[in-house]
Amino acid sequence: MLVRIVLWNLADSRTTIEELRRYLSDESVEQFAEVPGLRFKAWISDEATERWGAVYLWESAEAARQELPGRARELIGKEPEIAEEFDVEATVEGRYALEELSRLGLAFDA
Repeated sequence: MLVRIVLWNLADSRTTIEELRRYLSDESVEQFAEVPGLRFKAWISDEATERWGAVYLWESAEAARQELPGRARELIGKEPEIAEEFDVEATVEGRYALEELSRLGLAFDA
């Protein structure tokens, strides 16, 4: 298994966190729900520092190399400042099934 973390600084980008939230709820979440080999994806933000990103959990390095749906790079207008991958040493699911974690967060609170 592999974890990928990507982070953008939006201060000098073409978009805002609010616009990216709309993009998530309108199209991106549905697209990523169908990506083979993607076990989990969380989109993350920090409005105070104008940062946006994502954390991916992949079944394999091969799955992580596939072309992905979505337009985040296009909307933001640049590559992420941070894009790193890590081997997964261990995981735990906790007391919630992943179905209960699906479609939660600020993009769906409105």
